[in-house]
Amino acid sequence: MFLPISSLSVCISLQCENLHLIYLRFFVLMPFSCENSLAHCTGFKSYTYLSNQENAVHIFPVPIQTVRKSMCIVCCMGCHAEFPNWNSRQCMAEYRVDPVPHDAPKPPGYTRFVCISDTHSRTDPIQMPYGDVLIHAGDFTELGLPSEVKKFNEWLGSLPYEYKIVIAGNHELTFDQEFMADLIKQDFYYFPSVSKLKPESYENVQSLLTNCIYLQDSEVTVRGFRIYGSPWQPWFYGWGFNLPRGQALLEKWNLIPDGIDILITHGPPLGFLDWVPKKMQRVGCVELLNTVQRRIQPRLHVFGHIHEGYGVMADGTTTYVNASVCTVNYQPLNPPIVIDLPTPRNT
Repeated sequence: MFLPISSLSVCISLQCENLHLIYLRFFVLMPFSCENSLAHCTGFKSYTYLSNQENAVHIFPVPIQTVRKSMCIVCCMGCHAEFPNWNSRQCMAEYRVDPVPHDAPKPPGYTRFVCISDTHSRTDPIQMPYGDVLIHAGDFTELGLPSEVKKFNEWLGSLPYEYKIVIAGNHELTFDQEFMADLIKQDFYYFPSVSKLKPESYENVQSLLTNCIYLQDSEVTVRGFRIYGSPWQPWFYGWGFNLPRGQALLEKWNLIPDGIDILITHGPPLGFLDWVPKKMQRVGCVELLNTVQRRIQPRLHVFGHIHEGYGVMADGTTTYVNASVCTVNYQPLNPPIVIDLPTPRNT
């Protein structure tokens, strides 16, 4: 049985682009009558993402003029008792955060993380700041060619960071073994320079990364921080580590253990630094959003993939960093993002 429109709980989450998002979260699918009613009020059609059989998320982009700026408006229509799993964090304002200036002194007892992503074999112009731990959230090459990986590894070797942690992205085609197996079977060359590679040249391509800690659905503990890395993202024009939205991605995020302090994924969660102006849509993963906010709640979530989303946001518990160095035109103009976190006392 569907809930009536009067029972819905609505949260308008602050965004810094020209659109706000209304999130509707409840345990049954929204009836078309309710959806159409709210769409009529806002003037926009909703986008529906199903995260699992019990959850439906309807997202309504709302013109910024229809809500007051710099505040989170919570409209509670009905009793929250009807929603036992309602997450109060959805009612918290999401806000932009200024990263730490590169020349700022590190506070005593803190660890400095230098975050980059989407460098696409364009590392020479990047001015790397001081830090303790380097995080690269994927797309360090154009196509994942062994020659590109070797060049990237040499660059990593020239950097002075105590730890360097790297994950793959959709451009690291050779790191996705299933993708490569399917590519070679195709009659046409979608990626000519990659599909012509012999299997022995890329089967152990990860071993070329000798100057970093490479994570792929795995974790490492550094300076007392539990750090987990995963390269997957929603389908994106048939590149590497693409999965269809829904259950396939949720299964990958379910691999993330509880208690992770720092999460590194290539793609963003829905609603955080995932806005693509050219397409006028958000492209983040709702399954990742639910995993981060409801279960993992890491202190830091680093990603890239969406070059236009470069920047830092927070929701009161997690700091979200889109560390894309390259712009939408693949120019390496965005500086690395520095984040200081207090070092766990047991280290």
